Amino acid sequence: MRRGHLERRPLAEVSAAAALGFAPHSGWSVLVALGLDGSDARPRLLARERVELSGPEDPASKQPYHAVESLPVEEAARTLASFRADAERRAYDVLARVLPMLADEGRRIVGVGILDSAGRRGASLEATLASHALIHTADGDHFRKAIAAAAERRGLRVMRVRTRELEEQAAAAVGQPPEVLRETLQALRRGAGPPWGADQKAAALLAWLVLRSAQ
Repeated sequence: MRRGHLERRPLAEVSAAAALGFAPHSGWSVLVALGLDGSDARPRLLARERVELSGPEDPASKQPYHAVESLPVEEAARTLASFRADAERRAYDVLARVLPMLADEGRRIVGVGILDSAGRRGASLEATLASHALIHTADGDHFRKAIAAAAERRGLRVMRVRTRELEEQAAAAVGQPPEVLRETLQALRRGAGPPWGADQKAAALLAWLVLRSAQ
């Protein structure tokens, strides 16, 4: 399957649920869309791509908290707000492109999953900028919040799930042991071809969790 390509099926067969999973990084994210057809327990891969959440015209926006680390707090807050608005716009544009494509295939979009970090958050912007460890967490969280805000603007339910809790939550929601989930993800990989690494697997598992949680 080509990146961002949607599998075409007759409309009579595809009036079913779909969900999106995001595995974000600083400035970009992997996106995977999965669907369920009727009583079929196994998800179907609908789309897979890398989406950009920052632009080459402003490289500093890729690591926003690093970029404002040395600024006064008020100036840092203004700059971060600008970066956040741009990231949210980019995430919204992705959804504005992908969701109608899925809807045209007869898919009912039930929600969005976002892979979350277990890192500690700063109690304030000032506290965050004073800690390099907190800055790293904040950079990732910046883009997670942008995706979540864009999804909520589209009226979608959002689930943020920590990486270390994802498999356990998905197994409970799907009603299958983790090894069965892994086998299903491997089958998706064989059908899709590369790239299919840790990000794609996590985003797919998130989408599957969202699908089952909505039933």
